Amino acid sequence: MTPPDLSILAWGALVVGAAIIGLSKAALPGAATLAVALFAAVLPARQSTGTILLLLIVGDVFALWAYRRHADLRTLVRLAPAVIVGLVGGAVFLALASDTWVRRMIAVILLTVVAVTLIRRRAHTEAAERGPRAHRVAAAVYGSLGGFTTMVANAAGPVMSMYFIAGRFPIKAFLGTTAWFFAIVNVTKLPFSIGLGLITVEGLWIDLLLVPVVVAAAFFGRWIAGRISQKVFERVVIVLTIVGALYLLF
Repeated sequence: MTPPDLSILAWGALVVGAAIIGLSKAALPGAATLAVALFAAVLPARQSTGTILLLLIVGDVFALWAYRRHADLRTLVRLAPAVIVGLVGGAVFLALASDTWVRRMIAVILLTVVAVTLIRRRAHTEAAERGPRAHRVAAAVYGSLGGFTTMVANAAGPVMSMYFIAGRFPIKAFLGTTAWFFAIVNVTKLPFSIGLGLITVEGLWIDLLLVPVVVAAAFFGRWIAGRISQKVFERVVIVLTIVGALYLLF
């Protein structure tokens, strides 16, 4: 077997997407939604889901190495039942939906998480005033939505970020809990993805070629984490994610 025959522009989009994955794991949680749009624009929608999953797991390994000691394990246990429900629901959707509908669902999910991110910004003060209360309803809603979005589109980053920010997690606890959450969830998704035929030989070739990009970007992201403006970068990611989602939708 040989690597897939893609255009230079397509490979460029995949390389940029892989770099964003590395950066998102090291310093910018939620930015991977742009990588989802890039991969789904270049590859068949179902294949893109499986291909990007393996790269996300590579990024998870780096994140665990960097922030493994800072996780809030009680929060992970609290979220687990709802996340499992969401994962199963997402797997059922993938089994029944056509490639076209998967592509449209990815677009809708991306637009939704962008909207959620903007709403989170407006409600940030109110959320902070409530303090670190982890309500069962919140865990059920965010956990199930996070499980579904990560199974269908690997786009749970902004959803779970809102949950952790609402709980006023300190920065290291935020990054550590996020690292463990997505590492566990992404490994759990592997059997579903294999069973649904989302992981292909062509996708494995692409992953093999892009792993060095993910690792390099992760190290770079850790280095620049305290040297860039988070707000400026988030605004750029939001704009580009909207453009990518609209492209997939129409």
